[in-house]
Amino acid sequence: MSVIKANNITNVAGNIPTVKGQQLIPTAWVNFNGTSTVAIRDSENVSSITDISIGEYRITFTTAMANINFCVSTNANPTATNAGSDTFCDAFATANCRLNHFEAGTRRDTEIGCVTILGGQS
Repeated sequence: MSVIKANNITNVAGNIPTVKGQQLIPTAWVNFNGTSTVAIRDSENVSSITDISIGEYRITFTTAMANINFCVSTNANPTATNAGSDTFCDAFATANCRLNHFEAGTRRDTEIGCVTILGGQS
């Protein structure tokens, strides 16, 4: 396995794309257990997961996002049925966001919740 170490990565013109480069790397991500005692399995830049209610979790960032216009990708393992499963984030704030998980129109907890965030830190 190779290891690349660099303080700066430059573009073709030799400029350091500080903001753009940072926005291309996941700013935060988390894999968590959303059933029983909610717990983070592994993460980067996520300080905690709060179980708000059934199928609703608050993801709190260790370092705040640059603004509320970050992009989120989600995935959740269905626990009851995959028919009509829907998982999304909302309530965007620089310090956190909220993950919602539904199965067949009903809020359900998930055994595996995953969230990846792009957008850069403040």
